[in-house]
Amino acid sequence: MPSTESSISNKRLWAGRIVSGLPALFLLMDGSMKLYKPRVVVQATVQMGYPESAIIGLGAVLLLSTLLYLLPRTAILGAILLTGYLGGAVASQVRVSAVPFNIIFPALIGALLWGGLWLRDRRLQAFIPVRAQ
Repeated sequence: MPSTESSISNKRLWAGRIVSGLPALFLLMDGSMKLYKPRVVVQATVQMGYPESAIIGLGAVLLLSTLLYLLPRTAILGAILLTGYLGGAVASQVRVSAVPFNIIFPALIGALLWGGLWLRDRRLQAFIPVRAQ
């Protein structure tokens, strides 16, 4: 099995780490806040139609998925799990007729996660080849 980061240029590797790291930091913060349950998180979750009892479970799933994403050996699994989580976020926002930004934001986070992973993971580049013209 080829290494995830071998034979990738330093510039591409660092670009991938940065593009991956920014949304990952946001998701780690979001998951942590769900575990601590400040009033603003509880209110926002309840307004979305979820019971307060679901917040800690959502936070744990989000943190676990993000940690899997950050580890090179499990990054693709983490990206798949985060895609499902973010898809649920999009669906929840659509269900409550949220403003367009709130609907698009989780999809943009997902696109950044996959784009950053593609830049830093040789396995994904082999699976999804992109040729420059």
